[in-house]
Amino acid sequence: MSKLNLSLACWNYDRTRSIQDGSVQPDGIDINYHDLPVEETFFRMLRHQEFDVAEMSLSSYTVSLFREPRRFVAIPIFPSRFFRHSCIYVNAKSGIRTPKDLIGKKVGVPEFQMTAPVWIRGTLSEHYGVPVDSVTYYTGGEEEPGRPEKLALDLPANIKVHAIPDDKTLSQMLRDGEIDALHTARAPSTYDGKNVVRLFENYGDVERDYFRKTGIFPIMHTIAIRRDVYEQNRWVAQSLYKAFVESQKKTYADLRETAVLKAMLPFLNWEVDQTIKEMGANYWAYGLQDNEKVLSTFLKYHFECGLSKRLLKPEELFAPETHEAFKI
Repeated sequence: MSKLNLSLACWNYDRTRSIQDGSVQPDGIDINYHDLPVEETFFRMLRHQEFDVAEMSLSSYTVSLFREPRRFVAIPIFPSRFFRHSCIYVNAKSGIRTPKDLIGKKVGVPEFQMTAPVWIRGTLSEHYGVPVDSVTYYTGGEEEPGRPEKLALDLPANIKVHAIPDDKTLSQMLRDGEIDALHTARAPSTYDGKNVVRLFENYGDVERDYFRKTGIFPIMHTIAIRRDVYEQNRWVAQSLYKAFVESQKKTYADLRETAVLKAMLPFLNWEVDQTIKEMGANYWAYGLQDNEKVLSTFLKYHFECGLSKRLLKPEELFAPETHEAFKI
């Protein structure tokens, strides 16, 4: 029986590598894996639907659910998760020493709808008393000028967002004091620990404390299927889900290997042991049921930012075939 040929755009992660090299194959599917950086994948999928399946910003995907026609349906696979306290940068002369000092300031962000800044804004609001609408946001390219939002936004009047000039970058503006702070996924090139600093330089301790208090390991990306592909072959959602889970299992096993170090980290075994001790054996959980709290928190933040027109429930994000974890 012939298999369905599907293109998959996703970065080269340890947890997806077995799909990339073919050692894990989704039932009934031949995968053509495109190893692309996330910015390119997101742009090409959101603007032009170039791939059958793609890694996608959780925020961008959620925004897309409020557009007609709905072009994508996701499965509860999360190739990227990241604590974002480390991703708040400030100009050292801005007077920002504590989170509340951000109130009333000019804050750069490459795109307002990016997932990382959604988590940052929500965390600052809920845990540090910095309301989402208490700052003015400036959007544009971080290192290269002229970056637009991938999806056009329709925000409430209380959310103030302005585009920076086409000939400027956020990194340069932060260094020069034209903006006071930057919420971003990538460290700006002007970060030097002197003129540009992190709001939380001890971010490792802060992020661990955040997890202990909340139990949340923030989700950044999901896997989205082009809706026309899904509607013609509803079985692909479960088939892809199972393959991503199997690929991740191999990575879990590699990280627990004690005969050799399979990643170039000298204290890998210790780090893995500590992570399991603090976060549990399935610390990078896939599936809807194991991620209800983190998804509900994200969706609350997304709504509070004005990016969702109503407060969604986690199950509304994913193909119904993947709502329950399949167990043999």
